[in-house]
Amino acid sequence: MTSVLQRRQYLIYSFIGLFSWLITVGCAPGVPLGASGSAQSNDPVTITVSAAASLQDALDAITPQFAKSYPNITVDFKIATSGALQRKIDQGAPADVFLSAASNQMDELLEKELILYESRRDLVANKLVLIAPMASTLTMTDIAQLKSVRVDHVAVGEFRSVPAGYYAKQVFQALNLLDTFQSKFVFGNNVRSVLAAVESGNVDLGVVYASDAILSNQVKVLATMPEDLYQPIVYPVSVVNTSPHPESAQAFIDFLTTDLAQAMFEEFGFNSI
Repeated sequence: MTSVLQRRQYLIYSFIGLFSWLITVGCAPGVPLGASGSAQSNDPVTITVSAAASLQDALDAITPQFAKSYPNITVDFKIATSGALQRKIDQGAPADVFLSAASNQMDELLEKELILYESRRDLVANKLVLIAPMASTLTMTDIAQLKSVRVDHVAVGEFRSVPAGYYAKQVFQALNLLDTFQSKFVFGNNVRSVLAAVESGNVDLGVVYASDAILSNQVKVLATMPEDLYQPIVYPVSVVNTSPHPESAQAFIDFLTTDLAQAMFEEFGFNSI
């Protein structure tokens, strides 16, 4: 009888000890409950984030805050147009996270099962604006005035590979001005090159995101494009299917959805979803 009682006491004490250990681990500072793998480990990890060019400044500001919560995870950014990044991932380039400026590129990777469907989410939104050099004398109260404005060069992103260009094309099509402006378009290989062309004064007008225009004191916004003229601008994000560090990649995505990160995105001209 004594032996049985002692065995029961031993099992009870063992269970209490195990339960206390689990609570201690689960509540460790800096580690979210339910985290697993490399996001929870203290082992150093580097994740590659392929992100659209229009996000660069916001991500540069947000990442140090992420590092405070996850000091073991280093983020290496690959910044380019969404189309170029999508093609590289399609061709097997290493990446842990894909952050696109349009849904099209993410959809194509999803069709090929190159991203983790359950990790995909829409992160932020944006708007399209018409800008001019700060010294420009052009004025506009309605986007329809594009039909009568006299300009020689208009900078836009490449229609096929640059999402900002894709959206701009929709606007000119909706206004029946695509053919009229065809010879005046100066194409940039990303939205930042469009912004730079306007800043330099080499073009009369440019079409960029509101988040790009807010960064420059060398351009002015003439008009915000009516949102019914183009497809809603959303930035989807997902873990890449071949990521060697999916837990850390997911931790980064989760951080981008926090109130802190979303507030910082808004400071850079993006809109919460």
